[in-house]
Amino acid sequence: MGTQKKEKQRRVRENDTRDGNLRVKGENFYRDAKKVKHLNMYKGGRAIRNAKGEILKAAVLQSTDTPNARVDPNRKWFGNTRVIAQDALAHFRTAMGEKKNDTYQVLLRRNKLPMSLLDEKDHTESPTAKITEVESYSLTFGPKQQRKKPRVAASSLEDLAQLTEADSTAFQEKQELDSTLGLMGGSILDKDDYTQEAKEAIFHKGQSKRIWNELYKVIDSSDVVIHVLDARDPLGTRCESVEKYIRDECPHKHLIYVLNKCDLVPTWVAAAWVKHLSKNYPTLAFHASITNSFGKGSLIQLLRQFSSLHSDRQQISVGFIGYPNTGKSSIINTLRRKKVCQVAPIPGETKVWQYITLMKKIFLIDCPGIVPPSSKDTESDILFRGVVRVEHVSNPEQYIPDMLRKCERKHLERTYEIKGWSKFEEDPSLLEQASNEFIEIIARKQGRLLKGGEPDESGVSKQILNDFNRGKIPWFTAPPKDEEERSGEDKKSGYKRKRAEKEEKDDAKRAKVEEAYANEAEESPLANEEA
Repeated sequence: MGTQKKEKQRRVRENDTRDGNLRVKGENFYRDAKKVKHLNMYKGGRAIRNAKGEILKAAVLQSTDTPNARVDPNRKWFGNTRVIAQDALAHFRTAMGEKKNDTYQVLLRRNKLPMSLLDEKDHTESPTAKITEVESYSLTFGPKQQRKKPRVAASSLEDLAQLTEADSTAFQEKQELDSTLGLMGGSILDKDDYTQEAKEAIFHKGQSKRIWNELYKVIDSSDVVIHVLDARDPLGTRCESVEKYIRDECPHKHLIYVLNKCDLVPTWVAAAWVKHLSKNYPTLAFHASITNSFGKGSLIQLLRQFSSLHSDRQQISVGFIGYPNTGKSSIINTLRRKKVCQVAPIPGETKVWQYITLMKKIFLIDCPGIVPPSSKDTESDILFRGVVRVEHVSNPEQYIPDMLRKCERKHLERTYEIKGWSKFEEDPSLLEQASNEFIEIIARKQGRLLKGGEPDESGVSKQILNDFNRGKIPWFTAPPKDEEERSGEDKKSGYKRKRAEKEEKDDAKRAKVEEAYANEAEESPLANEEA
């Protein structure tokens, strides 16, 4: 029987250049080794039986003699249910619940763990009606049953007609009032019967369907989600609805906080906010700058740890989400040490999501800024968070009083080198007057006057609000716990206070020691002999 080598030599000798199979006829002529191995698997996978059907030799994969058989010949493994003891279930819920709620613990391969047992709802929360808890069985059925007359609003047709007429009259009056208010100023009546002015269209930026689609694409594509917060107002720039969505729908994704712009607040404020936010998720302080950054090494080290946790993947994706103008693109530029994303001190510079390669196993995803809708946020809050562009806001001078409340007088005097407006801190009713005087002083100092020597209030107000958002005017939101202890005090004064307390304690100890020595000297016999 010939071989492939001999067949090839024969074709060379006979000058036969046809392309064809070099195998010769014989055993397994039409089957290669892979096909033969596949067919032998079917032959060897069945048990050998005798004429009566009794098993003489078990199948290879189900044999009890084979120590590493892939399929255990046990019927319970082929059912659709598994049984677990009650104490084992309670132990699993206790142990895994502690790990799940710990922000600094990472659970890998959650799909192989019965995580649904942790989130199982209590049977008492079922919406079924609990009739026996309302009325006992003996009072409802049986010889002692009690029939109660049902409560109805109207006892007769006349009463029902009167109630209907009264409701229709009240509805018509409310409708007329709504139309009157709409003609007067475009305001509407809320459910609680109070008027609420309509917001400008500019204050609905960051809530469009296109931006939310970009956000969900970033979340779906990311293994690690970095929520960028502004160190001056971390709770205001925190998207709790997005966090709830990630916690409920994507619990396997890692979420961390990055407190950006920490160079604009005192060190103790940044440290207190990091301590406060670390209770929920891991938090890092960061200062985005290509040449002089802070926290870059810690963030890269953390991302490398996440990459090593997911060693079964070729790479991981890290998505940056948060409010507009919090510095998401600036952080990416800082990590890459060059300008790979367009940045600007105005919101809305990033239009679509984009992938950036940080290293071989880590990719970064930039996302446009999103603004979760909230009924609690006022127009001033939205403007001070940098969500909208100040030049597009009509009547910007109306937001100066709220800005004066947030900033300290000494910081404003030092920034603009002016003083002399009303002290509204002592009398809150002077706030409007103080804001007008503040705008007028800056306008006259900079020479921004209109015809007739009137100050350019709109232009100066826009300049002040831009300085406020871009960090030229110092301001911050005090941390929750340190607000009472260190409200506005400097770090050095804190050190002086602690040093003074320590000196007082040392003086008290020294006085006690001297008093004890004096008492011993009086009681000694030598002192009595000398006396």
